[in-house]
Amino acid sequence: MPKSLTSTHARKAAPAGEALRHGSRSEHVYRKLRHAIEQGEWAPGQRVMEVEVAAWLNLSRTPVRDAIRRLEREGLLQHERHNGLVVARLDRQAVMELYVMREALEGMAARLCARHASDIEVQSLLDLVEHERGLSGDAEGVARHNRRFHEAIHRGAHNRYLEKSLAAVNDSMWLLGKPLMLLPERAQTAVREHAELAAAIMRRDPDAAESAARAHVRAAQRERLKRLFPDQNE
Repeated sequence: MPKSLTSTHARKAAPAGEALRHGSRSEHVYRKLRHAIEQGEWAPGQRVMEVEVAAWLNLSRTPVRDAIRRLEREGLLQHERHNGLVVARLDRQAVMELYVMREALEGMAARLCARHASDIEVQSLLDLVEHERGLSGDAEGVARHNRRFHEAIHRGAHNRYLEKSLAAVNDSMWLLGKPLMLLPERAQTAVREHAELAAAIMRRDPDAAESAARAHVRAAQRERLKRLFPDQNE
């Protein structure tokens, strides 16, 4: 059976509900739950009980209910027949579908970035690549830097709707476990892939930029599938 909050957060001290304005309570709960999922403190399949969350955060159940519904809409929580509400867990098919969307969106972001990014934005991207080369041995730093690199491309695309779509897909990526960039071998390969992608954007070559971005996502997909489903063929 999946663990519930009783074994983790329910016993931790929480800020008093009275310290929060009524209008901010749902947002507070949402951010706390989302952070727990993103940091892997709540594993896929772990039960999420409204009453326990309310006790953990010392809040009424109304803002907790609102936050839970929001996380359900985003796909981070789901109902299971025998377990109730749990942190969403993805089977192999769902992981494949997620990466298909990520590849398409990252490819489009790179294409648009090559077309629309300002010279300053392109230079910032090249600076990020150069900085990344000096992060060898700092796994956490590399993972944070990876997010900054991709976010720079997303901003450089100058398409607000694409950014929203990318944010939604990347939210679901947290359900796959720790970032692959924490793995030294993947981090080393990604440095080369990032450099190739940034170089294509610098040349203002949309086709090459999209191709590099898609190849980068496919490489991550292969590594993720090996780790999540070692006994299954691709």
